[in-house]
Amino acid sequence: MLGRGANGVYWMSRYLERAENTARLIDVGFHLALTRGSRQSQDEEWKSVLTTTGQLEAYSQLHSEFTGPQVFNFLLREKDNPASVLAMVENARTNARVVRTSLTNAVWETTNEGWMHLRELLARPVRETNLGEVLGQIRRTGTLVRGALEGTMLRNEVFNFARIGTFIERADNTARILDVKYYVLLPSAAWVGSSLDNVQWDTLLRSVAGNRAYSWLNAGSMDPRGIAKFLILDGQFPRSLVFCYEKIGSNMAGLAKEYGQEVSAHQLLRDARARLHRTSIEDIFDHGLHEYLQDFIGKTIEIGNAIAADYRFYE
Repeated sequence: MLGRGANGVYWMSRYLERAENTARLIDVGFHLALTRGSRQSQDEEWKSVLTTTGQLEAYSQLHSEFTGPQVFNFLLREKDNPASVLAMVENARTNARVVRTSLTNAVWETTNEGWMHLRELLARPVRETNLGEVLGQIRRTGTLVRGALEGTMLRNEVFNFARIGTFIERADNTARILDVKYYVLLPSAAWVGSSLDNVQWDTLLRSVAGNRAYSWLNAGSMDPRGIAKFLILDGQFPRSLVFCYEKIGSNMAGLAKEYGQEVSAHQLLRDARARLHRTSIEDIFDHGLHEYLQDFIGKTIEIGNAIAADYRFYE
């Protein structure tokens, strides 16, 4: 399974998760832009979406303005953007095809059908009127493939590599969203408790599919520190940093059992998990939220690179 096969399932899962995360960011950018009063504020919101995805520099090389349709078409379908959602889903499908014999029919078919449907939807520029349909299809593809993996795959190294790819990508995405959006959305004193304040924080939670879960646990109270704690340290929420690292750990343990040995990535992950579990939200804010999240993102990248090197596969 090592080498080509591991590479295929790992990157298939990472690309699908990244595509879904980008779709969620576009959705939150669109809704937040609607709450901004001025054109400049709306443009700044779209600029922050590009910053979160790491595509601001690439976009700026092609475009000088940050209007909504121009930004979301760049992120979704721009031919000169190798990191577009269409390119990601096509890369996921290509990787799945390479390891076709290691996947069940359900996993391959949902990946392939999702790509075909999305390619049809993105054959023409996306407008605000059909943006919701496109974003819904991207999210559906990711959900269906994950469901097929969970429901039909053997719990072997193929499954473990797929899940590790998903949760490495998800942990990175949650940290980046919180890092970029937290200070963008910190309201002025006059906004605290207002309907606009609540809408903006609710929209942030929607970008990680966490609005309903957070509301259940916090009786609907939109507290910025509480939201940071929820997204970092709540082990019940499947997109929190703690949850993602726990899942990476369990699947890494599966690989160690499968191959009869640990690799360097196991120790890196063990150290990172221990640090995460002994950290409180007070410690994080004392250290600095931005600094903490940047450290976390760097450590996640280091773990991902170590996994690729230890198991001899690369993007």
